[in-house]
Amino acid sequence: MAPTQEQVTAALATVIDPEIRRPITDLGMVKSIDIGADGVVRVGVYLTVSGCPMKDTIRRDVATSITKLDGVTGVEIELDVMSTEQRKTLQTKLRGNRGPEKEIPFNQPGSLTRVFAVASGKGGVGKSSVTVNLAAAMAASGLKVGIVDADIYGHSVPRMLGASERPTKVEDMIMPPMAHDIKVISVGMFKPEGNSAVVWRGPMLDRALHQFLADVYWGDLDVLLLDLPPGTGDIAISVAQRLPSAEILVVTTPQMAAAEVAERAGSIAAQTHQQIAGVIENMSWLPCPHCDERISVFGEGGGQTVADALTQILGARVPLLGQIPIDLRLREGADEGKPLVLTDPDSPAAAELRTIAAGLSKRSSSLKGLQLGLSPNR
Repeated sequence: MAPTQEQVTAALATVIDPEIRRPITDLGMVKSIDIGADGVVRVGVYLTVSGCPMKDTIRRDVATSITKLDGVTGVEIELDVMSTEQRKTLQTKLRGNRGPEKEIPFNQPGSLTRVFAVASGKGGVGKSSVTVNLAAAMAASGLKVGIVDADIYGHSVPRMLGASERPTKVEDMIMPPMAHDIKVISVGMFKPEGNSAVVWRGPMLDRALHQFLADVYWGDLDVLLLDLPPGTGDIAISVAQRLPSAEILVVTTPQMAAAEVAERAGSIAAQTHQQIAGVIENMSWLPCPHCDERISVFGEGGGQTVADALTQILGARVPLLGQIPIDLRLREGADEGKPLVLTDPDSPAAAELRTIAAGLSKRSSSLKGLQLGLSPNR
């Protein structure tokens, strides 16, 4: 006996759009269902845009879901493309029926996404590697995680995550690619082929950051990480203005010269009234390959020095969250797009990163920084 319309619809409800991460039945992507007496099921599916990079995945998943039903002798799938009006309807639905306004969802009352801005005083301290591995560790633990590569001039997150796909646009909404279950957006995804430089002034940087936050469909994230450029320039100021509830993570090395610069980067919180989640010391030591003795290649104590200095400046305790040892595989994984916390989670560096990620994932019971959407009763 051929399956019923209800059975086929229920099967299609298990097909998740690979970009939006919601059932295609909820997104209005099912165009038609026709069930023949001979058991052949013909399904029409709308793609959001022509040339959708995920069309083969959608086709495969639709076929797989229907083939599992009893009585199905064959599956035929016809792909079509949504009209402009259908895309606008989808866009409004994804924005919670709020219409086309471009608001930053993480600033809305009731947002439960915890936002971390990963900062450093200078380049070369491994800030991006730390960001990517923290995100990968959080995602592996079951959290919904996103990364904004806000280091516009020195964008490197796509390579470190192995995210090679370009974003898809639905009207003026951007669907971010996913890698290792992490949604990611970067200016590098919009450049023409090649390693061309981005030559923008301050206003363009601010506009790009706003687009990454407001135009991208992030969905219901548990954690959003922003990989900031080194220093306290335009992007750091824009983050403070665009995301006032973002918590700052300061990355440094043990070297005193690096620690002094990192202290200046963290002290911006005193002027922007942001909270500092803590300090992470990277490249803390090198385990000797022969005797496991710790070799302090870049000195000692820089991370604790930064944490103590920021505690004094801000008048609130700033903890040293962890000390990550030097591991050649951490660099190799970044070049290959394979975070160390996934490829070798028990290595000393990965274990420390996972511990830091677990600590940051614990949501405070405090209401500080949460917009409640209340107004005084006159």
